Amino acid sequence: MSFEPAERLRLLPPYLFAQLENRVAEMKAKGETVYDLSIGDPDLPTPPEIVEVMHSASILQDNQGYSSSRGERYFREAVAEWYQRRFGVSLDESTEICALIGSKEGIANVARAFVNPGDKVIVPDPSYPVYANGAAILSGGEPLFLPLLEENDFLPDLESIDPSGAKLMYLNYPNNPTGAIADFDFLKTAVDFAKGNDMILCYDNAYSELVFGPEGARSILEVPGAMECCIEFNSCSKTFNMTGSRIGFAAGAEEIISGLAKVKSQIDSGPVPYIQRAGVFALSLYRDRSPPPTVRRNNEVYLRRMSLLVEGLNDIGISCRPSPATFYLWVRVGGSSIEFANRLLEIGIVVTPGIGFGMHGEGYVRFALTKDEETIAQVTKKFKSAHLV
Repeated sequence: MSFEPAERLRLLPPYLFAQLENRVAEMKAKGETVYDLSIGDPDLPTPPEIVEVMHSASILQDNQGYSSSRGERYFREAVAEWYQRRFGVSLDESTEICALIGSKEGIANVARAFVNPGDKVIVPDPSYPVYANGAAILSGGEPLFLPLLEENDFLPDLESIDPSGAKLMYLNYPNNPTGAIADFDFLKTAVDFAKGNDMILCYDNAYSELVFGPEGARSILEVPGAMECCIEFNSCSKTFNMTGSRIGFAAGAEEIISGLAKVKSQIDSGPVPYIQRAGVFALSLYRDRSPPPTVRRNNEVYLRRMSLLVEGLNDIGISCRPSPATFYLWVRVGGSSIEFANRLLEIGIVVTPGIGFGMHGEGYVRFALTKDEETIAQVTKKFKSAHLV
């Protein structure tokens, strides 16, 4: 039998991350040594105190059933308290917060709530593929790509595009894949742009806690007027090394949160309650704007790895600087990013070609610093044998 896929499915480009996973699996099956620096899945463990809360909560029957699509009240209250401590933002847990099964599903589902066929969705380029594919295309929308250029510190020139017909705009700082950060002035400009063009600003802030300088990342919801047009997505995944736990949250304008929650009520439930209990504890580790010790330790680990990898690349003639945030290193390599990645793959090193993040990612590759220092040291030793320059 043969079945014709929906047109929106045919419009999707190949998901490069899935292709990489398959190639790595093939190499490992052959017994080859693989150094995988392609996927942003932290190798650091979930902090044991969070695991203990999760375990204790999981054996209680009250925490084993369905959760509401918006999430449990106690989790939404914890998110509201975290926003107050971390960003000085006051939120109503009943109307301005929604629990998510990881921020990725919320990023996609909010488009289902507001995008009609043919609507434009402004998408940074390069960017996390979910914005263009999982959100815009699978909702019948048309991605309108907004270049992120190195000469502009990977911040978009919002005046460079015609926003006519755009319903949503996605932005993400600290940025995946570039590691760039945005200052508060830019966030204000972005909010004004969204309000002035009657569009929803979807702000992916999943890396807000992975910043290496003294000034932490800001929330878009800190900007005056943001609660009129913005929704922000965050997660425990990267902050607390809880990627497999699938616990995130959205916060923002009541009307936007309501639309997202309505979509979710038709297709899923909230995260399992015992995971939400663990999320409550994790968020409670914050006492103020400063990251708690467990988050600071993680960032110190990533910064050491970053320094080691940057030194190794510079030693072979590939000029690069450490990223100011995230656990990604975005490196200009020139030429075809796929060809460069394939040369590394020949010696067992897996990185993500920049073209997988969009047209303006060509000529770059992304290293994910999700392996220990010993592994990264081995990777830097193997660079010379790949004849990269």
